Amino acid sequence: MKFTWFHLMPYRFLPDDFKDKYRSVWVDIPRHLYDPRLGHQLYNEYLDQLEFADRMGFDGLGVNEHHQNAYGLMPSPNIMAAALARRTRRANLVVLGNSIALYHPPIRVAEEFAMLDVLSGGRLVAGFPVGTSMDTNFCYGEVPATLREKYHEAHDLIVKAWTEERVFAFNGKFTKLRYVNLWPKPLQRPHPPIWIPGGGSLETWDFCADHGYQYSFLSYFGYKAGKKVADGYWGVMAKKNKPLNPYSLGFAQVVAVAETDQQAERDYSPHMDYFYNRCLHVYDGFADAPGYRTLTTIKAGFLGQVGARAALRREGLKWKDFLDGGYVIAGSPRTVRDRLRDALTSLNCGHLMVLIQLGSMPPELVRKSTELFAREVMPFLRDLWNEWEDKWSPHPLTENERAIPASLDDSSTETNGRYNSALAGENRPAK
Repeated sequence: MKFTWFHLMPYRFLPDDFKDKYRSVWVDIPRHLYDPRLGHQLYNEYLDQLEFADRMGFDGLGVNEHHQNAYGLMPSPNIMAAALARRTRRANLVVLGNSIALYHPPIRVAEEFAMLDVLSGGRLVAGFPVGTSMDTNFCYGEVPATLREKYHEAHDLIVKAWTEERVFAFNGKFTKLRYVNLWPKPLQRPHPPIWIPGGGSLETWDFCADHGYQYSFLSYFGYKAGKKVADGYWGVMAKKNKPLNPYSLGFAQVVAVAETDQQAERDYSPHMDYFYNRCLHVYDGFADAPGYRTLTTIKAGFLGQVGARAALRREGLKWKDFLDGGYVIAGSPRTVRDRLRDALTSLNCGHLMVLIQLGSMPPELVRKSTELFAREVMPFLRDLWNEWEDKWSPHPLTENERAIPASLDDSSTETNGRYNSALAGENRPAK
């Protein structure tokens, strides 16, 4: 079983009356609510938390891309991943991801992901989300009807740029390039593992199955509601005669660990309320632009996770309701590991993306929950899926092959000197 410590990086200082006074946390949230001085504090606080998760033994550190919102302060997850590449040593950098249809040209994603893979020593997971309707259609102005077509073309260009050894021309409908010649190219060959984040679109299941990618279901509603999506994905995999390998499914779950079940409620209940009632307060007109969600997905009954209908499902829910409904798995270490084992087995999921920092949660609670999870939950679930091969995790350089930043090792000057001399000898041009 693999665990990614996933950070949304919310703005945790929204006013108490936010939901009543303002119509949306996304797209047109008033700019005066953002304080850059607090933002400076948050970015450094959040990077500290991700670095701590690396030291605690999590397999991955997750970041993602959103725009013009207080739900997640990462318009560029690549910047966050670059900062983490130099300050972490073990965990994979799970960038979920770059909304590739928004890049003009998308070769920029191929270049920046290649840089991150090389910089980190081959620890990158490359995520290719379509992107929310709020981000793609309203913040970046993409036409809903052509968004997926543009996405597929961007995907084809990026993968070819990573794998083609010769300079080539690309003559697509949306992007035309006379010269595609990727420098640098990724360290992992043929390319970093690709994960496709999704919210329940049927087409994404086929895309993952056909290309051998991991499907990462990012849900706000938890494992009980997520069972329908997971079953749909596995149904597509079975129909296409693909192995039902648990590692080909990732799932995001809100988790909070305390000394006891009662302490968990006292510690985390206010911050869960902040997340579900402020961070997910999205105006219905922004949640699902006409043409964004395909007719097939709508007919199947998979609706958006934000907007009026989603808010109605959460209306009036209290702490016990969030627990009973599977939105949140929280309590003592024993309670959390028992419920997580049931959830992961039910979903047939081999990659769990743990949402520990949520809403207005302060650093001391994040650290406590993270440490309790790492020491008293994670080791008890490692035995899951040992009979399967994980084909969707990176293959980084060994410790002996990696450059060591001077800030992390006092002896790095001497070590890197030897390493660089060896590199120069290996790559010296033949006479």
